[in-house]
Amino acid sequence: MAERIGKEKISRKEGYLYFVGKDGYVWQVPMRATRGGRKAKVGSEKIAKKDGFLYFVDKAGYVARVKRRNA
Repeated sequence: MAERIGKEKISRKEGYLYFVGKDGYVWQVPMRATRGGRKAKVGSEKIAKKDGFLYFVDKAGYVARVKRRNA
């Protein structure tokens, strides 16, 4: 079960992937089929990451984390 840790809602666009980068900010990257898109920082909330967790943007648009199985 994922734990929601972000307070800022990220509006998602079709054709982009979203992830939490090493710097702690959410980034959007175009999928291969999306032409003309560029990598861009989305939102202004910085996430403090901990070892042993996987961070992602959930369906509602908030940053969430889940404990890794083999960490």
